Amino acid sequence: MQPARIYYETDVLNYELGKELYQKYQSIEWIEIDSHNNIEELRAKENKEFVSMKKLFILGVRKTHKYTENHKVSDYLVPYTSSGCSAMCLYCYLVCNYNKCSYLRLFVNREQMLDRLVRFSNKSERALTFEIGSNSDLILENTLTGNLVWTIENFIRDGKGNLTFPTKFSMVDPLLSLDHKKRVVFRMSLNPTYMIQNIELGTASLWSRIEAVNKMVDAQYKVGILLAPIILVDNWKVLYSQLLDILNDLLSKKMKDQMFFEIIFMTYSFVHRKINNDAFPEAIELYNKEYMTGRGMGKYCYKSELRREGEAFLQEEIEKRFGKNKILYFS
Repeated sequence: MQPARIYYETDVLNYELGKELYQKYQSIEWIEIDSHNNIEELRAKENKEFVSMKKLFILGVRKTHKYTENHKVSDYLVPYTSSGCSAMCLYCYLVCNYNKCSYLRLFVNREQMLDRLVRFSNKSERALTFEIGSNSDLILENTLTGNLVWTIENFIRDGKGNLTFPTKFSMVDPLLSLDHKKRVVFRMSLNPTYMIQNIELGTASLWSRIEAVNKMVDAQYKVGILLAPIILVDNWKVLYSQLLDILNDLLSKKMKDQMFFEIIFMTYSFVHRKINNDAFPEAIELYNKEYMTGRGMGKYCYKSELRREGEAFLQEEIEKRFGKNKILYFS
């Protein structure tokens, strides 16, 4: 991945990673900014320029380090080395936070963030699990910065507990030889091919994601499957049944023996609709007034009766293929 331009805070070049990225991308135009949170030139762009904005890199120093308690796969959500993404999933929750400025931001003060994480982990009486990929895709980011490999090596050596992160990408080879001591939980987000090709724009294919899952299991990582988000298009039962058949056929026995599912239904918003209509006028319309109801200001979720039907269907189909007690939660 080559950025079209790089916007950077001045302090970036005082950090080792900032210097490395400057050498790596010397041929790219670098534009100095005051703050990665407020680039007026980009905020003023129209929604239809969303695709071109996704080709930018924004480099900054992360100043927000507050951990948020979580009670699903992890104990805490940890703000880490990136936010945003270069992919263009039409439902991306980061769009709700950043609107059209949900481009990839890379934070160069990784030593500061890791040091805080290590100290926090070592103070705990029990081994905690830290979600370090809730704001970005660290497998994608690793291809640019090497941060994920660096983090796993250093946290496993100095910290206590476990790391976890989700991904929609398949570039896992740099992780396979790491001495992770089975303290890293890798979670692959999956959807039917139709949805990957038409809704999860710029992400890895279903086949390459499944291949990555099997590789990670063989490398002794704990691996889970995120069915996320569940998107209730007209033929959703057929599509998800086919997806589960494919997983049953292609996942290794080793994976199926230890796998778990997280199942998250799509939440959509007015912001998504505006950007998608302007930037992707030919794309699928994800808002369905027959299926959806309001949820907070400008947000939509599936009606409760349809949601219950979806949960019951997916539980039955998963149990039929993979056995009971494989689903951690529905959300």
